[in-house]
Amino acid sequence: MKKQKYIFLIITFALSFGLALFVAMKVFPNNPFSKTKTETKTESSKIQDGDIIFQTSQSPQCEAVRIATNSKFSHCGIIYDINGNWFVFEAVQPVKLTPFDEWIQHGKDNKYVVKRLKNADKVLTPAVLQKMKEYSQQFDGKEYDAYFEWTDTRIYCSELVWKIYKNAAGIELSKLRELKSFNLEDPRVQKILKERYGNEIPLEEKVVAPSDLDDSNLLKTIIDNY
Repeated sequence: MKKQKYIFLIITFALSFGLALFVAMKVFPNNPFSKTKTETKTESSKIQDGDIIFQTSQSPQCEAVRIATNSKFSHCGIIYDINGNWFVFEAVQPVKLTPFDEWIQHGKDNKYVVKRLKNADKVLTPAVLQKMKEYSQQFDGKEYDAYFEWTDTRIYCSELVWKIYKNAAGIELSKLRELKSFNLEDPRVQKILKERYGNEIPLEEKVVAPSDLDDSNLLKTIIDNY
């Protein structure tokens, strides 16, 4: 009888602990038992200075970007090692450095893709990476460019990445395109264009989208947890 009592207590404790752990993982996704947190730490060990990271942001504009570019990606940035800590340099409002783990949480379902130059070991030397970081400083704190103009006054995410690689590392990740080359006919895209430009859409404006960088044949995939 006493043995059965002990077995009952053990089973009850095990079930209670399991239930508590399940609730904790759902309510507190970043707790030490969280799979996402563990995976983030494991995957972050694969990244390198200068890698490019992509995610699916969630907003009407980001949805329009995905539709217009036929891509799941609507945001990107450059990964930098700053004093031994990982950050993503990104063009949001305003342009800034965001801690790597925090940046991941801003994307849909914490999913992201990291890409790297195929010859990064030869090209992205410490001197080149330092030049990229120094060049990046001129954009820090600048306004986000919701009009996608090819100027340095304001800047958007893929433009930021493209210009840093082009002007600091001498690498053209992709060809520039005209706005009219994207899929602009969808009503959701039309709505955003109407809000931004009224009836004067700059169809010949030079642009680069996250999808253009993602499709670059100069890059290889390092992490893809979609």
